[in-house]
Amino acid sequence: MNLSKKIAKLFLIHFLACLLVILNQSCNDDSINPLVVTDSDNDGVLDNVDNCPSISNPNQEDIDGDGIGDVCDDDFVDPNAPLAYCENGFADVYPCNDYDLMSHLSSADLGASGLEGLDSWGWTDSSTGNEYALICLENGVSFVDITNPITPIFLGRLPTATSNSFWRDVKVYNNYAFVVSEANNHGMQIFDLTRLRNVTSPAETFTADANYNGFGSAHNIVINETSGYAYAVGTSRSGIYSGGPMFINIQNPTNPILEGGFVNEGYTHDAQVVTYNGPDPDYTGKEIFVGSNEDKVVIVNVTDKVNPVLIATIDYNNIAAAHQGWFTEDFNYFILGDEIDEIDFGGNTRTLVFDFSDLDNPSLHLDYFGQSQAIDHNGYVKNNLFFLASYSAGVRIIDITNLDSGSMNEIGYFDTQPDDDDTNFSGAWNVYPYFPSGNIIISDLNRGLFIVRKSEP
Repeated sequence: MNLSKKIAKLFLIHFLACLLVILNQSCNDDSINPLVVTDSDNDGVLDNVDNCPSISNPNQEDIDGDGIGDVCDDDFVDPNAPLAYCENGFADVYPCNDYDLMSHLSSADLGASGLEGLDSWGWTDSSTGNEYALICLENGVSFVDITNPITPIFLGRLPTATSNSFWRDVKVYNNYAFVVSEANNHGMQIFDLTRLRNVTSPAETFTADANYNGFGSAHNIVINETSGYAYAVGTSRSGIYSGGPMFINIQNPTNPILEGGFVNEGYTHDAQVVTYNGPDPDYTGKEIFVGSNEDKVVIVNVTDKVNPVLIATIDYNNIAAAHQGWFTEDFNYFILGDEIDEIDFGGNTRTLVFDFSDLDNPSLHLDYFGQSQAIDHNGYVKNNLFFLASYSAGVRIIDITNLDSGSMNEIGYFDTQPDDDDTNFSGAWNVYPYFPSGNIIISDLNRGLFIVRKSEP
């Protein structure tokens, strides 16, 4: 018998033996024990292969690779978790409501010469989506990559053009940062932010790509990104515009050109400039300047840089120092902070809202009072929220959905100064809420940079 026939015969014998066993079992009164297939947590993964059979985890995440699913792993640390969740009214030591602390860099971490975190702004790289915090210090401007807000990277610092100063401001246009200061003869530094893409050895000491010396010192810089004009405000009171705004064409960012200014209404502390698209048809498409001019608010049509036209001036009760304000996104209202009224007149933090539906005839719409007597500083509107940096009370987040009916409602906060909410100049100087990711940066006079984000439901 050849080999193939032997194999076939053995296979047949084996098959018949198995068949007899099955037939014998089927005739037996004992039931057959079925094969049990179990998915205890109903996540679509059977228990015998599930790395966490008691808790649903259909994607089987196991970041540390120990064979235990992250949701069941007692020693798992989520690399994307905030530094501190806002729980029971605190994120670590910081009072909070609905905003988590993602990370924190002290002033020393930012290369500061002292304990200071002054003005701030943000830049989102349109090519990479990376997000950067620009933090003003007494000795310059620091750049921090916050793309991963859990592990921010201090990339380096642009030193002051001349001397240190407690007042320094930065804004962004077309991938360039524009920096001014009250330091003597500082002028305006211009820095190409795309250089931050290629930092290989943090922390670098940067140099400016250009310097504009059409003025010496300035308190603030305002930019209309739509038109490509910068407005230096708070320049010398003895200068040609007496501290009023200077109109600077920055459409070629490294070659700024002075095109005019506005002198008639005195010193401008801060401003917002917009290409108007609001309810007043007289000014549709016009470039509108709203200046916080210490003892008043001014509205100016600055479309013609050689011949700016005053539209209106505004005062109000208990005016102490009209400091800074921002349009609502529909341009119906302008929300203003007076920095000194809490000191001069007492009471809780006051925010004024003006009806700007008719720019020629603005009127006070309402006074909103906060939860403490802290001083308000800088505030910005994003959608239907008003983000207010309020010194010792940190940043307050206020719902302005119902402004038409005269209502504002605080819905969240993050207090960077846990010691007190007193009427003093310490704590949150500025907030920048415009990053697409939802990251929010806060610059604090005493504690540096905070990165926060709205708590997940």
